[in-house]
Amino acid sequence: METGAKAPKKAGTAGRRAGGGPKKKSVSRSVKAGLQFPVGRIGRYLKHGRYAKRVGSGAPVYLAAVLEYLAAELLELAGNAARDNKKAAAAAAKEPKAGTTKSPRKSPAKKAADA
Repeated sequence: METGAKAPKKAGTAGRRAGGGPKKKSVSRSVKAGLQFPVGRIGRYLKHGRYAKRVGSGAPVYLAAVLEYLAAELLELAGNAARDNKKAAAAAAKEPKAGTTKSPRKSPAKKAADA
C-alpha cells in the first residue's frame, strides 16, 4: 500500500464513526453556550420569521443570552417586590386599622363609681 492511500469504506457506513463504536451523544448549542434558553429554537424562529435572508450561527446564541439575562433581571425584581410586599402586608396586619378600634372598656370598678 502507498502511504497516501486510504482503506476502502464499507457500504452503508456513511456518517458513522471510523472505529465502529456507539454513536456519541449530541450536545445542544444551549449546553455549549451555557444557557438555559433554547438556542436551536430561537434560531429556527429567526429563520422562519423572515427577519433576514440569512441568519448567522452566532445570532441565535447572542439573542438567547440577551433574553435569558432580561428574564433573570425581571424575575429578580419581581421576587424583591414580592418580598417587600409580604413584609409590608405583615406589618399592616399587626397595626390596627383606622376607625375600627373599639372604645376601651370600663373596668367594673369604674362602672360602679360612675353609677
